[in-house]
Amino acid sequence: MQELKERIAKEGKVLPGNIIKVDGFLNHRIDTQLMEHIAEEFGKYFDMDSVTMILTAEASGIALSAIVARHFGKPMIFAKKAKSDNIEGGLYQSDIFSYTYKKKVTLLVSKEWISADDKVLIIDDFMANGEAMRGLCDIVKASGATLVGIGCAVEKGFQGGGDRLRAAGMNLKSLAIIESAEPGNIVFRDED
Repeated sequence: MQELKERIAKEGKVLPGNIIKVDGFLNHRIDTQLMEHIAEEFGKYFDMDSVTMILTAEASGIALSAIVARHFGKPMIFAKKAKSDNIEGGLYQSDIFSYTYKKKVTLLVSKEWISADDKVLIIDDFMANGEAMRGLCDIVKASGATLVGIGCAVEKGFQGGGDRLRAAGMNLKSLAIIESAEPGNIVFRDED
């Protein structure tokens, strides 16, 4: 998606540790018009008529997922990273390693909100090693729901998470895949 790539190239910052900071428009300060364009783009790759639910992980994926869900008139649920007192009944859960926080995290979704009848589209803002996506896929599988696909705004291709998910047969569409990143020089993968 050219608009997204241009924003990353212009406003993205490369920080030590292969961190690519896009929080000025994607996941801290939100450009809602850009998010609408991203939602429209995902609609070109996934059969949104068959999708019954949008799923993401807490926290930075929530904004994009909510806009995608609203755009297509679908409910959205996010996997929590901590059990709260207001979650009743059973839980689907998956342990992941967070690249951002450098620690193990458990993703939790109440069994009340996802069932075998659901057709789930996972949406997230950013993918590094693909652990959050893998964890969300585990939750979809445990629920018996059908995974329609995974939509990711930005993928760090050089970390291999997306390639592992594709090799495992996942229907993954990333709108901007970064092949390499150095301060002042972000290189994108050519689209198929």
